[in-house]
Amino acid sequence: MIALALHGGAGARRGRDYSTEIAHMREVATQARESLRAGGRAFDVVTEAVVALEDSGLYVAGRGASPNAAGQFELDASLMRGADQACGAVAVLQNFQNPILVARAVLEKTPHVMLAGDGAVQFATDQGMTPLPGGETWFTRAGRFESNHPPGTLNHGTVGCVCLDSHGELAAATSTAGVFGKLPGRVGDTPLIGAGTWADPQTAVSCTGQGEYFIRVNAAAQLAFRHRSGEGLDEAANDVLGQIAGMGGEGGLIAVNAAGHVSVPFRSQGMKRAWFSGDGDIFSEAY
Repeated sequence: MIALALHGGAGARRGRDYSTEIAHMREVATQARESLRAGGRAFDVVTEAVVALEDSGLYVAGRGASPNAAGQFELDASLMRGADQACGAVAVLQNFQNPILVARAVLEKTPHVMLAGDGAVQFATDQGMTPLPGGETWFTRAGRFESNHPPGTLNHGTVGCVCLDSHGELAAATSTAGVFGKLPGRVGDTPLIGAGTWADPQTAVSCTGQGEYFIRVNAAAQLAFRHRSGEGLDEAANDVLGQIAGMGGEGGLIAVNAAGHVSVPFRSQGMKRAWFSGDGDIFSEAY
């Protein structure tokens, strides 16, 4: 059994045409399914999928990043492997093309879980990670027409992927530029294991939305713990999002369990997403 879901953020606004993003997400999901059918590991597949989302410039992550209040581009990412719950993250990373690859290097090359700011930059430099090809002109500011754009106090945009491979292993990865106009140094849920990203032997989760609310309920881990305790995957996902909505927040998430069941709920105008389970159809939608 294989299964996968990916998202391009819960900032989608009703009335906008997302045909380009929908086609791109379907392409990424199709490539991921081919990798999984060939025996690819979930941890590699979620990494590759998020790299593709970062590099596209279509979402508020990687090349599609939005600037903070000081005009700087600060990127966050994390990933987690379900089999052993190994994880890595970076926060407030500047001047590198793929924060998800830096996060993975933190997992593989250090004893730490997260590096931030100047330390993350120095580490990425030491590891020979790819710097921005053209400085700030490289960024597309993909979310400037979505709900991550001012006016607003907690606007958002993120990408992520969760996956079950043919070996029965799960993994999750998430990447973001955060929000337009955020304070320098702001860290949302994306790089925080348990809040924005989670994977264990039973469940993998990636969140998108107003990160401060997802942090307050430890959204990703809470969903997994609820599911482990006997709640259905959909029920657990909706319960977590219900808490966030009850606090006045918005967003969505993607989750997959060890049986290959996929859940992609959201409490916002839309959420760009694609998913499949087994040999079933690949779905790609924005609303």
